[in-house]
Amino acid sequence: MKLYGLIGYPLGHSFSQRYFTDKFAAAGIADCAYRNFPIETIEGVETVLQTPGLRGFNVTIPYKQAIVPYLSGLSDEARAIGAVNCVKITPEGLTGYNTDAYGFRRSLLNLLGNVRPEKALVLGTGGASKAVKYVLEQLGIAFDAVSRDGKNGAYTYGDLSEEIVRAHRLIVNATPLGTFPNAEGCPVLPYEALGAGHFLFDLVYNPAVTEFLKRGAAQGAATRNGYDMLVGQAEKAWEIWNE
Repeated sequence: MKLYGLIGYPLGHSFSQRYFTDKFAAAGIADCAYRNFPIETIEGVETVLQTPGLRGFNVTIPYKQAIVPYLSGLSDEARAIGAVNCVKITPEGLTGYNTDAYGFRRSLLNLLGNVRPEKALVLGTGGASKAVKYVLEQLGIAFDAVSRDGKNGAYTYGDLSEEIVRAHRLIVNATPLGTFPNAEGCPVLPYEALGAGHFLFDLVYNPAVTEFLKRGAAQGAATRNGYDMLVGQAEKAWEIWNE
């Protein structure tokens, strides 16, 4: 049995396990399984790696950066981004990849169509935000970061005036705010400054319409949640594991 999985903590509502289990069943792939490995600290990965038949695993919050010291190699993209969400296990060792970038780019382009906003706001500074920033750089979209502490030149949420929000036509939520079961949460910003020329992308996918997206849509903004991004990163991970 070839085994794949997901490390992170907590893993109460895992897209990946459901997605791959359904995929294997639909395709009649009987020799593969996918399971969750909820590890409270990154050191727990050492036990995960002893699991018989393990061929690869996905990495989610909060270990997308912490996993790197355990790897023997990184793809060029993972190295450039500085975060890993997919690990392939071979006799030669463990190689880290970032398929979040692939998933985000594909989904973002579907949202934007032919439009390329001049400036974006990226809310959050964790591993997921690194893939977002990498893709924006590739697309030539300038961006400003927003964080709670305002370190490294980022805005704080208190800095976000209506003028700043109007000047940034793409806003990406790369924080967990608004995720089920805390679905009433959302990033603090002047939503009244949003309009029909804005695009809001939320990496959260559960609920499908977060408070962030709901408030944006009420102002006429185009919106998209993180589901298509997750599908894209999962398909790319499956491709990598089977190369």
